[in-house]
Amino acid sequence: MERSEKIVRFSAGGEVFYGRLEGAKILALEGEIFGPCRESGRQFSLDEVRLLAPCRPGKAVCVGLNYRNHITEMSEKLPEEPVLFIKPSTSVIGPGETIIYWPMVGRLDYEAELAVVISREAHNVEEREAADYIFGYTIANDVTARDLQQKDGQWTRAKGFDTFLPCGPWIVRGIDAGDLRVQAFLNGELKQDGRTSQLIFPVPRLVSFISRVMTLQPGDLILTGTPAGVGPMQVGDTIEIRVENIGSLVNRVAAPVI
Repeated sequence: MERSEKIVRFSAGGEVFYGRLEGAKILALEGEIFGPCRESGRQFSLDEVRLLAPCRPGKAVCVGLNYRNHITEMSEKLPEEPVLFIKPSTSVIGPGETIIYWPMVGRLDYEAELAVVISREAHNVEEREAADYIFGYTIANDVTARDLQQKDGQWTRAKGFDTFLPCGPWIVRGIDAGDLRVQAFLNGELKQDGRTSQLIFPVPRLVSFISRVMTLQPGDLILTGTPAGVGPMQVGDTIEIRVENIGSLVNRVAAPVI
């Protein structure tokens, strides 16, 4: 397996950059991270920049009901094929940014997930070729208005509010995503604890299946599902999602600014 590396997207001095994170040092990159790129020669310290969402997806394709224990807690049936929905690009926020508890929402839930970052255009991809279309992996929180999900029947409104897709803090390349621990901590208390080895539809199957429905573009995300233990958040709460070999994504919940 190749040596893993961390790719960050960050702002410094009013500019936005991509960079390679090495310890507490960021080596800025120039060019297209999903194509030819190289180090620009500029360096930054991690503590002097603001980390952003690690990419700018045109869409995030999400998979519902992909852990058996989550299916049980939601009183759903085992799906025969991946259950798909989309979160819009406007729902994306980065590490440390605020999840807004919008007035329309009655119950706001966290959902810890491993996210796949697509590297190049993918259409009708075979499972055996899926790895060739994966740039790397990041952490995501599929924030959900649970009451609206149940009310609407379909999930677009419940999943699509602004700020309902925290992701980051970076993209990790060169790791095996087949058996990673996925956890959620609400105000420091462990709420979710699963492993990607428990996925009903593993990552290669998801990349292939989704690519036969819609063309995936560089930077698009695939959210792979959440383990059991989803639950509500309140204004003032801190939610932390951890994925083994990737890191920790932390966000706070706040009321909208009037």
